[in-house]
Amino acid sequence: GMQSHLQALLSLYKLFCPEQVTITLPGKMKTYFKSSEGPWKAAITALRQRNQGASPLSQAVFLGTSQPQSRKRKWNAQFVIPASSTNTNNLEKDREKNHCNLYSTSESFPLEQLQTFPQLLQNIHRLEFPSQMGSVLTNPLLLHYMNCVKDESIYLRLYYWMGQMLQEECTWCVVDTLYEEEFKSFLESVYKAECFLQEGFSACEEFLYKTLPLWDGFCCRSEILRLVSWIPLSSFSDIKSYLYDPLAQLFFTSSVYFKCSVLESLKELLQNWLNCNVIQADSEFSS
Repeated sequence: GMQSHLQALLSLYKLFCPEQVTITLPGKMKTYFKSSEGPWKAAITALRQRNQGASPLSQAVFLGTSQPQSRKRKWNAQFVIPASSTNTNNLEKDREKNHCNLYSTSESFPLEQLQTFPQLLQNIHRLEFPSQMGSVLTNPLLLHYMNCVKDESIYLRLYYWMGQMLQEECTWCVVDTLYEEEFKSFLESVYKAECFLQEGFSACEEFLYKTLPLWDGFCCRSEILRLVSWIPLSSFSDIKSYLYDPLAQLFFTSSVYFKCSVLESLKELLQNWLNCNVIQADSEFSS
C-alpha cells in the first residue's frame, strides 16, 4: 500500500515530471524533502550582506555554522521567479545537430528569441514551454500561448511549482519587512497572471484556504484580498467554511477600511463568477 515516505517521493517526481506519475496523490502530505535552493539562497543573502557590511551573523550563515532558524519565526529569503528559457533537453539535442536550422518547421523555436506577438503567431506550432514553468507568470507571450494550448500537463506543472513555492515560503507569523515586500511582489505576479488568464490557479486557491484561518488581516492585505477575488466557484459549504468564516472573524474585529476592502474583494469575486458563467453559457449555446 501507499506509505507516507513513498508518497512524498512520488510527489517530488511529479513536481519535475508530472507526465511520469499517473496516480492521484493526496493534497495534504508531510514534507520530507526540503527545498534544494536553501543553501544557495543563504549564500547569496550572506554575500549581499557582506558587500553592504560584514556581520558575524552573515559570515556564520555563509560558512554554514549558524543554527537553522524555524520557519515559524521568519520569512524565507528569496522569492525568485525564473526567467524564460528553452527546455535543456531540447538544447542538448540541438547541440548534437550542428546543422540546426531555426526556421525549420521540425525544430522548436527557442524561447530566448521570442520577443514579439507576431513571432508568437508565426512560431506557435513549434513552441515548447520552458523547463521552469514559473517563468510564464511574468511573460505575457507565454501566457497567451498557455491560453491557446489548454494542455492539462502545463497547468499541472504550474500547479505543483506554485503549490510548493507557497507552501514552503509562506507563514503568517513574525514577519521581516524585507521578506514581506518580496512575498508581496510574488503574490502580485500571481494575481496579474490570473487577471491575464481570466481564471484563478488551483494552487493559489488551496493556499488561501489553508492560510486564511491563520492570517492576521494585515500582512499583505491588498495582495491576499486580490487573490481571493479569483477563487473559482464551488459548493456553498466549502466557500462558507474555507472563505467566509475566516474572513468573518477578521471582519467583525477590524477597522472600517478592512471591512470595505473585504466587501470590494467579494464584489470582484462575484463579478468574476458571473463572467465565467456567461462565457461558459455562450460556448455551450454556440455548440
